[in-house]
Order: sequence, then C-alpha cells, then structure tokens
Amino acid sequence: MTIFPNNTDYIIFIIEIIGTIAFASSGALTAMKQNMDIFGINVLAIVTSVGGGMIRDLLIGNTPPAMFRKPVYTIVAMITCNLLFLIFYRNKRLLENHFFIVYEKLMLILDAIGLGIFTVVGVSTGMESAYHENRFLLLFLGVITGVGGGVIRDVLAAQKPYILVKHVYACASILGALACILLWPLGSIPAMGIGAAIVMIIRFLAMTFHWNLPRLKQ
Repeated sequence: MTIFPNNTDYIIFIIEIIGTIAFASSGALTAMKQNMDIFGINVLAIVTSVGGGMIRDLLIGNTPPAMFRKPVYTIVAMITCNLLFLIFYRNKRLLENHFFIVYEKLMLILDAIGLGIFTVVGVSTGMESAYHENRFLLLFLGVITGVGGGVIRDVLAAQKPYILVKHVYACASILGALACILLWPLGSIPAMGIGAAIVMIIRFLAMTFHWNLPRLKQ
C-alpha cells in the first residue's frame, strides 16, 4: 500500500508541508517577539500552521480534523519552531533592535507564502469533500484555511488580527481562492499553483507599495 495514491496527492502534500513550515515560522517569530517561553512558542507555531485547517474541517464535518488524523503537520510545525528557537537562543543578538526591520520583512514573506498555499489547500479540501458545486462555500473554506491560523495567533499574542489592519491581506486570499475555483477545470495542480501565486503576488505588491484598504482616520 502506497502513502500517496498518485502524483497529485504527493505534490499537494509537499505544498502543505511548505505552507506548514512558513506559517509555523511566522507563529514562532511572533511568540519570540512577545517574549513567550518555549511552550508558548510551540503553541503559537502549531495554531498558526494548522488552526485554519482545523476550523475548515470542523465546518464541513471532516472530523476529527486533519491535524489529528495526520499529525505530521503538527510535528513539522514543532520541529520548525524549536529549530528557530535554538537558532535565536544561541544568537540572541538576532533579537536586538537593529535586526527588527529584517525580522519584520521575514515575517511578512513567510506569512505571504503560508497564506497563498493554505488558501488553495482549503479550496482543494472542499473540492475533495464533494462541495465542488458550492462555489461560495469553496471560497469561504479557502479563505478561512488561509487566515484562520493567523487570527488565532494574533489573538493569543494580544495583537490586532493582521487581516483587519494590514496590507490587503484577506482580500488577497479571496482573489486567490476565486482564481483557484474558476481554474479548477484545467486541473487541480495548475489551479492551485496559479491561485497561490496570485495571493503571494498581491501580498508582496501590497507590502512593497504599502497598499491598504480605505479606513477612517481619527
């Protein structure tokens, strides 16, 4: 019996692992910035990387959620955050003020990668769960998978949820998920690749040019 029935499953698994590492790193860096201990760093890394998927699975009745049926994602998140902790623990100067700008950029890049990957993974999960005709649900599953973990991370870190204040975040996820859904007839891998790329490109452009949605200034 093979672990991956076909090449598509293998590619999606690799994509998910990359997204898990990216989001786990983002959660770990946030925890370090908030001066959390090693346990807190692990918690934030795990919820950031698998929290969105857990919410998605509970919404569609896919229980127990994938994070419990396939603990490999949680294990990868733990390995990632503990390696980062070790690096920063042995090189504390990396947390000093003059590295703050580099830290912020790294955080944004990792977050954009994770957002793009998990947005299309959410759409893919909806498709596999026979909800391919309900495009509104597919769109919601994509977005909640992409942003859900980050929201949990920010709440636990006592920060304003990133999706509510920064750089066209949720809107990038919406557009990427929509593109993935519309392009799905071309094949799952091309649709997911293009959808994820759209999310990342929008996020990188928003970061570069400081795009934000309109707001009332006080």
